[in-house]
Amino acid sequence: MKRLLAAAALCAAAVAARALEEVPFITSPDNVTLEMLRIAHVGKDDHLIDLGSGDGRIVILAAQRFGASGLGVEIVPDLVRQSERNARDAGVADRVAFRQQDIFETDLSGATVVTMYLLPDVNLALRPRLLALRPGTRIVSHDWDLGDWKPDRTTVVEVPDKQVGLQKSSRVHLWTVPAQVHGLWCGSGVLRGTRFAVEQHYQTFRATMTRGERVRAYEGTIQGDTLHSLPGARTQMQLRLRDGRLELVQADGPLALLKGATLQAATGGRCPD
Repeated sequence: MKRLLAAAALCAAAVAARALEEVPFITSPDNVTLEMLRIAHVGKDDHLIDLGSGDGRIVILAAQRFGASGLGVEIVPDLVRQSERNARDAGVADRVAFRQQDIFETDLSGATVVTMYLLPDVNLALRPRLLALRPGTRIVSHDWDLGDWKPDRTTVVEVPDKQVGLQKSSRVHLWTVPAQVHGLWCGSGVLRGTRFAVEQHYQTFRATMTRGERVRAYEGTIQGDTLHSLPGARTQMQLRLRDGRLELVQADGPLALLKGATLQAATGGRCPD
């Protein structure tokens, strides 16, 4: 999965600079800005990075209303200066910062929430970097999606005075970055001899667990660092990625007695005998 992300990042870089130059400055209406923060459940422990921050309104509102810290990244110097003035006027200059920078050069690793109102090509160019963020990081986009990485949730906000497009409404999309678990995992300790093969597609997965002669199939969702079987599935299991290992958090049947057991990523594409 990491190799796929790296390859995608190289392809995206070829169009990123051109696409970024085409992004216009269009402010998000106040009700849309509020919905972007609400859908991500922004709180005082969050650090929000807004890509293409314009006049700084998203970062400022996150600090002013929800107590979050934030960083706004904007390429236009006048807008950065305006954002800094707006932050001082709002009394949140100690919690937020604004930086004149290319968004593709911005370190996103400290973010718990990333917000953006960019163009589709820019979103797709950013996607490999977003997928590489810490599992559980929330991504929110105004109007534009992330291609075949489907959002976890989408809401629609009425915008009677909207100047872009024909519809007088905006869509707000939310994604939660999933742990990258695609591949073969090998049991250790009480799970020694167990093989767990995972096929991942963004936040969904299919997996096969083989223990001796017994084979069980699983499918479900990846919510941050945790794999959940689909509700109502014949066999239930919950695994959490922790320190590079998959830990069995919950299961039914014989596996229920093995809570806390772990699997590790296969070396060389195979599990030890």
